[in-house]
Amino acid sequence: MKRLSLLFCLSGATALAAEPGPGPKSGGVVMFGDSTTAERPASVQQVYARRVQDALRSAGSGLTVHNAGIGGNTTRDARQRFEHDVLGFKPRVIVFQFGINDSAVDVWKDPPAAGPRVPPAEYEANLLSMIRDARKQGAKVILMTTNPLRWTPKLKELYGKPPYRPEAEDGFETPFLSSYNQAIRRISRQLEIPLIDVHAAYPGFAAERKTTVDQLLLDGMHPNDLGHELSARLLVPVIQAQLR
Repeated sequence: MKRLSLLFCLSGATALAAEPGPGPKSGGVVMFGDSTTAERPASVQQVYARRVQDALRSAGSGLTVHNAGIGGNTTRDARQRFEHDVLGFKPRVIVFQFGINDSAVDVWKDPPAAGPRVPPAEYEANLLSMIRDARKQGAKVILMTTNPLRWTPKLKELYGKPPYRPEAEDGFETPFLSSYNQAIRRISRQLEIPLIDVHAAYPGFAAERKTTVDQLLLDGMHPNDLGHELSARLLVPVIQAQLR
C-alpha cells in the first residue's frame, strides 16, 4: 500500500498525495514530476504514466513505466530524491516534468512571498544537474513543459493579486511560469534532448476535441483525463524512438 504524506500544494491547501510505490525492474521508464505527474485516484482515471504503459504493452514492449511524481514538488525537492526515487532503478528513459511549483509566488502568505519558490537560475541548475547525472548512468532523457494554468474562483481568491493578473485569461502563468517553460525549451535545444511541448499542444488539442483549454484541467492547475490523454499521445512515439 502506498504511504501517504501531507504536503503543501500550490493551491495553498493541505492535501494527501501518494509517494512513489515500489519501483520498476531495471531498464524501465520513469516519469519524474510533481502533482501533474502523480497518481490522482480520486479525480483522474488514468494519468499519463499508466496510459503510456498501456500503449507500450499494446505495441509488444515488456518495459515497465514507474510513476515517480509527488505533489507539491519543486526541482529542489526532486534533486534531493533523484538518486533514491529514479536513478536507483537504473531506468533506460527518464521523463522530467517540473515547473509549476518552482515558479509559484505565494502571494497568499502573510507576509506575501516576494518571488518564486525556486528562482529561475536555481531551477535551471537543478534540471541540468539531474540531466547530467542521468546521462552519466546511461539513461535517455525526455523533457516536458508544463500544462497551461487557468483561473478558477479558488485560485483567484488565493493568487489574484500582483504579480499575477486575474483580469487576463493566462494571467496566472505569464508573470513567471512562461519563462520557466522557456528555460526547458532552451535546455532541450542546447543539450539536444527530446522535448514534449505539452503547453504548446493544449490549444490545438482542445480545438480538436471541440472544447477549451480550461476543460482539459481539473482545477485550473492539474490535467484531467483529457489532459493526461494528450500527454500520453505526445510521449509514446518519443519514448519508442529513444528505446530503439
